[in-house]
Amino acid sequence: MIPQSRSPAVSVVVIGYNMARELPRTVFSLSPPYQNGVDASDVEIIVVDNGSDRPADISELTQQACAVRVLNVPHPNKSPARAANFGVAQARGDIIGLWIDGARLASPGILRGVLDSQRLRPAAGILTLGLHLGPGPQQESMLNGYDQRAEDRLLETIDWREDGYRLFQIASLARSSSEGWFSELAESNGIFMHRELWHELSGLDEAFTLPGGGLVNLDLLQRMLAASPVDPVTLLGEGTFHQIHGGVSTNARVSPWPEFAREYREIRGRDFEPVSYSSRFYSCVDRHRLLDIFRAFQPV
Repeated sequence: MIPQSRSPAVSVVVIGYNMARELPRTVFSLSPPYQNGVDASDVEIIVVDNGSDRPADISELTQQACAVRVLNVPHPNKSPARAANFGVAQARGDIIGLWIDGARLASPGILRGVLDSQRLRPAAGILTLGLHLGPGPQQESMLNGYDQRAEDRLLETIDWREDGYRLFQIASLARSSSEGWFSELAESNGIFMHRELWHELSGLDEAFTLPGGGLVNLDLLQRMLAASPVDPVTLLGEGTFHQIHGGVSTNARVSPWPEFAREYREIRGRDFEPVSYSSRFYSCVDRHRLLDIFRAFQPV
């Protein structure tokens, strides 16, 4: 880890579990200079391993210009909620982002967009759209032969490490972002808040104990929307890209939704329903690049 003399502007907490293939890519995608327009000293990445059988090797990435810390959550369990709260508690930045699924690549303007947005609207939570690598939502494409080998070949065709916006060329919308760029999101897999708002919410609710956390991330977004005094900001022209890894939700062959919904009902005393909200939109991408992204990726 490269030492920093001052606190970073933004900390990103990344939760990993048995992601030896995916997690190094994710950490790379959250690190300057891939993340453009931000100083390395402004960024801290906290990787929390949630009890992996084979922890990912990111030793090379800890030597990058930004600070990268790797932590092991005490007493890990099947839900990432405790690991996420543990990581958030270690974060030094005023703005804290959560990558509850460490298999998600980031587009290159997310951190700059977060810092810009917080300067303009300091109390707002900041959201990102979710996408899946591959020809469609992975719950569907995996049934037609899409797997890690196919995904590796797909990534090799675009040189994404050189230009991460090319990821839009090989991605599809996640169901949580099914209405496209201006979706009212059911969840955000790259969600950022000021540390005061994290503390007000008490982080993720650790009552969600199902594998993968069930609806804990959706619950977090709903509580943030209820608590935030101003409309959230959604980053336009940015997104997170899910890598296929056998996750309990996105890559499940049988939908876990009934069980997730049951746990939510037991905890909250009501059925889960997405909430309607208003959002501001912000992009740090120049007009020509933004148009290129829109043309490359046309939500249906």
